[in-house]
Amino acid sequence: MTQRLPIPPTRNALLQLKNQLEFLTTGHDLLERKRELLTRMVREQLGTYRKLREEAAQLVDSAYYWLSITHMRMGERMLHLAGLGLEPSVEVKILPRSNLGVEYPAVRAGKRPLQPVSLMWTDASFDRMRIRLTDMAVVLAQLGEAEIALRRMLNEQRKTQKRVNALKYNIIPRYEASIHFIQETLEEEERDSLFQVKLLQEQDHVI
Repeated sequence: MTQRLPIPPTRNALLQLKNQLEFLTTGHDLLERKRELLTRMVREQLGTYRKLREEAAQLVDSAYYWLSITHMRMGERMLHLAGLGLEPSVEVKILPRSNLGVEYPAVRAGKRPLQPVSLMWTDASFDRMRIRLTDMAVVLAQLGEAEIALRRMLNEQRKTQKRVNALKYNIIPRYEASIHFIQETLEEEERDSLFQVKLLQEQDHVI
């Protein structure tokens, strides 16, 4: 049996409960709509995340392949010297983003032109390695955004689902049960009043 609200069975209380129930029902419908939209967003974001993760895995393999080739051809010391003074080949900007109340960082990663290396004895694989590492860094930045967004969307979806369930299975049924109880109580009181009036009328008629 659904537990009722501790409210006296009066007409004023009945009116207030009906207004509150209408408000709660509207809130439930809005939350249900939000939950559906979040579910769609999660599904789309999951597809994006999986695609970027697969792409990132391939780029990581390629980047480390060329890193090993360059390291083998140039040696650790020359590789270190060639990298001295080089500016970052990736430009990253992080901006706040919000969607359906879900806040997460929007990562904008772009490739910058490769800075020429002055050392004459660098191997041709050095530039290939830099290109692969740059491509890898850009996609990893995008993957980071996708992963954070997915986690926060899932978290918001779970919280919204809990609110929907609380309204649907707990709060709204309590209001409905309370309204039903008050209506029945008032109707019973009205019947009793009519019976008393009728009884008094019959007594007056007898007198």
